[in-house]
Amino acid sequence: MKQKIKQLVERRMPEDGMLETGIKGVHLFKVTHAIPCAPAVYEPVLVVILNGRKEAILDGDKYVYDNSQYLCCSVSMPVEAGTPDASPENPLLGVYISLDTKVMTELAIEIESVSGAVKLPKSSLQPQGLSLANWDDGFSDALLRLLQLGDDKEDTAILGESRLRELYYAVLKGEAGLSVRRAFGIGNEIARSIEYLSLNLAKSVTIDELATHVGMSRAVFHRKFKQATRMSPIQFMKSMRLNNAAMKIASGKNVSEAAMAVGYVSSSQFSREFKRVYGQSPKQWSQSKQLIENIA
Repeated sequence: MKQKIKQLVERRMPEDGMLETGIKGVHLFKVTHAIPCAPAVYEPVLVVILNGRKEAILDGDKYVYDNSQYLCCSVSMPVEAGTPDASPENPLLGVYISLDTKVMTELAIEIESVSGAVKLPKSSLQPQGLSLANWDDGFSDALLRLLQLGDDKEDTAILGESRLRELYYAVLKGEAGLSVRRAFGIGNEIARSIEYLSLNLAKSVTIDELATHVGMSRAVFHRKFKQATRMSPIQFMKSMRLNNAAMKIASGKNVSEAAMAVGYVSSSQFSREFKRVYGQSPKQWSQSKQLIENIA
């Protein structure tokens, strides 16, 4: 079945780039040149690789995945992402599917109303906001049915939403289901706090404010946040701000604009923290980077 899916995508992607399929949030992509890992922010998304391999680095840990596993990011996460092995002979080929939080929430709550709320494993096995999952028959079948809609506008318009919902359901039932249900189902406080932070990056958001927003004590919030993201809330906020700023600089914004856009009042503080993380000052970094469209 994977071969059928790969052939469907290959036929529609003769050249490099990202192609809209006509189904909201579903894109196909192809990369034939190596792209080193660079700062990015993963929004809730599925990344399915059909050929080649991709890398994502979260808090120093590297996730390498190919057509044996798909990546599921259930909350916004600051990462470094790249395609270091892509070449014309062995291109990176895949599907990028943004997760509609409204639909995912509806499905997660429906599942929990039938099967009960998520029971968390021991802390060492807490579901993460970023995870890799093996393909199963339900996922493969749902993805194939989704992509078989192809270029037929009528089929896509009438069946697209229902087949995308079917794929979401397969994800919720698969290996990544626990972390996804924790993000979108009952008890999704950490996911809601990350969404709140993402919408208020330019403001001075405090840990107490985030904890209050989701009705938790500071201590409980800190513990649960680190279980879900592998970072403390302060580390996470700093990474989100710096990664967003780095992306803005790479796309042409000047350093001061990028710093202000993510909530830094002091350009010198921003430059110090940027250099500590990336090993170069923002100006040096911008001069050494060309605008590259990251296939996240």
